Amino acid sequence: MSANPIIKRIVSEVSKYIVGMKDVIELMLIAVLTEGHILLEGPPGTGKTLLAKTFAGAIGGTFKRIQMTPDLLPADILGTVYYDMATGSWKLKKGPIFANVVLVDELNRATPKAQSALLEAMQEMQVSIEGSTIKLPRPFLVIATQIPYGGEGTYPLTDVQIDRFAYSINLTYPARDEELEIIARIDELEHPNVRPVASPTDLEVLIEQVKAVKVSDPVKKYILDIVGKLRGAEEVSAGPGPRASIWLYKGSRAAAFLEGRSYVIPDDVKRMAVPVLAHRLKLKPEYLADNVTSINVVLRILEEVEVPLY
Repeated sequence: MSANPIIKRIVSEVSKYIVGMKDVIELMLIAVLTEGHILLEGPPGTGKTLLAKTFAGAIGGTFKRIQMTPDLLPADILGTVYYDMATGSWKLKKGPIFANVVLVDELNRATPKAQSALLEAMQEMQVSIEGSTIKLPRPFLVIATQIPYGGEGTYPLTDVQIDRFAYSINLTYPARDEELEIIARIDELEHPNVRPVASPTDLEVLIEQVKAVKVSDPVKKYILDIVGKLRGAEEVSAGPGPRASIWLYKGSRAAAFLEGRSYVIPDDVKRMAVPVLAHRLKLKPEYLADNVTSINVVLRILEEVEVPLY
């Protein structure tokens, strides 16, 4: 992990209340440092809300949770303008999207109309309400969860919506020793006393430092080789678009930064390939029937693409 003192403090504080999940904490840091968003998949009860809330507290930011339901309206997410009888003027009531870390729970339970309310926020870091454009706080991180496809009362995410998520990760049940620690410390973990060990301003400085991480031409071409090979993979019916290349580039810079390097190496790209690419692939039905997963395909392509000298 990074020798950067701010990063070390954040990881240390979050790890006090989160058992295991080191890869998820690391991905959240990468997402914040690249101003991307995360799609979480996995079983219920694995601590997603606690993780997001603890992370927001450690970076000195605000946290909001949005429970998506079929009757949710865009205004319930973004906010609305109302007439204040006391002052005789129109006022803005901001929605829960106005926070540094926003957990959107069960995103695919909401209708496409409600889902679309997140698009502008995630891409432009702003929202439009009654013709007015309002900037969101910085840093701004959306962490969305979804229930398995085909579940009762779900609306599958569109390709556009999925592509807005820079990264994805699958959560699993904790290991036996981790679960033992969780139940032994449950009273403490349910009411964490998280200290802010950084500030949004600190994060803004780190975001700019990550942009200064160097990426050589051979590594840039390596990124394009991986994405291009995936587009032509026999298992894939719809491959990753240009955003995949962009986020693999950005994520690799952040991964190098967390390792204390000022330059990207191919291992950084490999490390970010599954989180960036797996959720962007659509597999052909015959391969899905054979239990082939997007992660399997990405890992196979990584083995086939020649690793450059950097």
